[in-house]
Amino acid sequence: MNSIKRCPWSKGIPIYDDYHDKEWGREVHEDGKLFAMLILEGMQAGLSWITILRKREAFYQAFDNFDYKKIANYDSKKIEELMNNEKIIRNRLKINATIANAKAFLGIIEKYGSFDKFIWNYVDYKPIVGHWESIEQIPPKTPLSDKISKDLKKLGFKFVGSTIIYSFMQAVGLVNDHIKDCFVYKEMVK
Repeated sequence: MNSIKRCPWSKGIPIYDDYHDKEWGREVHEDGKLFAMLILEGMQAGLSWITILRKREAFYQAFDNFDYKKIANYDSKKIEELMNNEKIIRNRLKINATIANAKAFLGIIEKYGSFDKFIWNYVDYKPIVGHWESIEQIPPKTPLSDKISKDLKKLGFKFVGSTIIYSFMQAVGLVNDHIKDCFVYKEMVK
């Protein structure tokens, strides 16, 4: 199994390898999963992704399975409950942003029918394929992530800077940034 060529960021760490092999860069179209990834990417700000992966199950439990309809109605009591939950990232700004984002997410669904339609429209419903030889070539953000970030902020989203949005785009398959000799790249680009 060690002969499998992966993107070097997975580093042979089982939780990273599993995420890399089964999730990262694969298309996500279900609104609930898109919302969860948007929130988790925002939670990662200033931290490593492995920290989020290790706490992901606790996040799902703490945030009602990322049910954006429920989260949009969180009150001060729920915020304090989350602030006291040692299993998640206890950052009041990020928790408040999650609530604001749930409300903005519902607004997008109301206007566009689904967040999936809204977000995938930016790439004409087809993933952008990076043709990178090495991880060092992959940008931290792009003009498109700048635009999406700006648009989301106008719609009331928080913790959606361009770098966070580009990470989100990579995670949910809007962008395929697996390097060219990675087995997932080869599997996805046929």
